[in-house]
Amino acid sequence: MKTLAAIAVLFVAVSHLGFLALEMFFWDHDIGREVFSMTAEESALTKTLAANQGLYNGFLAAGLLWGLIAAKRDVVIFFLLCVIVAGVFGAATAKPTILFTQAAPALVALVLTFLARPRAAIG
Repeated sequence: MKTLAAIAVLFVAVSHLGFLALEMFFWDHDIGREVFSMTAEESALTKTLAANQGLYNGFLAAGLLWGLIAAKRDVVIFFLLCVIVAGVFGAATAKPTILFTQAAPALVALVLTFLARPRAAIG
């Protein structure tokens, strides 16, 4: 279960690195405009905001990777909760599908992380 939890957390981290790339480097290009259904004018006007948003996604990925590498379960839990909150907020304010692309995978990873919790020794 611990390996499955780590794979799920890694998936969330890599996804957020992908969001970083889309928002910071491809927002004002054909790829970003297609993914986010924008016109060239819309992407040009919002590229600075998107880059800032991408940077935050990078911080979420960095926190998750730090938690995995350092084997700090509490760090992983904290950053998964941050991803879930960001996903719920994004779904409520920007695009409902964010709930499925961001919050849901983090929730699955969080549940697996809790299920992988080491059991207390008996005796």
